[in-house]
Amino acid sequence: MSTALSVRGLVKEYVRGKKVLDGITLDFAASGLTAVIGPSGTGKSTLLRCVNRLVEPTAGEIHFGGRDIAPLKGRALREARREIGMVFQEYNLVERLSVMENLLSGRLGYTPAFKAWLRRFPQEDIDRAFALLDQVGLGSFANQRADALSGGQRQRVGIARAVMQRPKLLLADEPTSSLDPKTSVEIMGIMRDLGREHGIPVIVNMHDVELAKRFADRIVGMSGGKIVYDGPADGLTDDVLKTIYGGESWLAP
Repeated sequence: MSTALSVRGLVKEYVRGKKVLDGITLDFAASGLTAVIGPSGTGKSTLLRCVNRLVEPTAGEIHFGGRDIAPLKGRALREARREIGMVFQEYNLVERLSVMENLLSGRLGYTPAFKAWLRRFPQEDIDRAFALLDQVGLGSFANQRADALSGGQRQRVGIARAVMQRPKLLLADEPTSSLDPKTSVEIMGIMRDLGREHGIPVIVNMHDVELAKRFADRIVGMSGGKIVYDGPADGLTDDVLKTIYGGESWLAP
């Protein structure tokens, strides 16, 4: 199977000498959903944010789209990031805009600025936005303002907006942490299904182990900025979970 993303020796230090990421090396296939789990502060979010260059890596390589994007700057970086969709924990919608306008903002990297300012998007993009709204269950919400939506609805818009980019990789940073259990299951199902339908590999950073086991094709466990598990959900034994999270009092009897 082809590789969509290859990370080699990735290091991140926010404070010199204190590694949040300690030489991460991983390959991600061009399909499937990967869940990255581990305790708070172990570098899960930093890993994703280094991949899409919201955070500058201290060292290492990030191979995506046939090149190392770690050293890119300026226009070259903007072009690379167009192909990496991002779903955020706090949605990051433009609250005063409509659902449709938020979706179309996913095409800003491909639309001339003056046309975007005048809301003149190609009909193809508008048709795709309506189709995606149907896919995420918000077909009748196109003209609703984003600030009138529930948390689960906002996250659906965020996912659809990311897919509007036509990305070659979709990253999701704790997309269910602010949602109730039922909505969390729905959101994970939407990301898995859209990834499969559109041929987009998905990498999700999350805390809920059971949710990860239910939806992920592959699970990466992190602890102390390092990879301590990389495999299928059924390999997450109690011993492995203790290695990832430490202790055992939190495990079910």
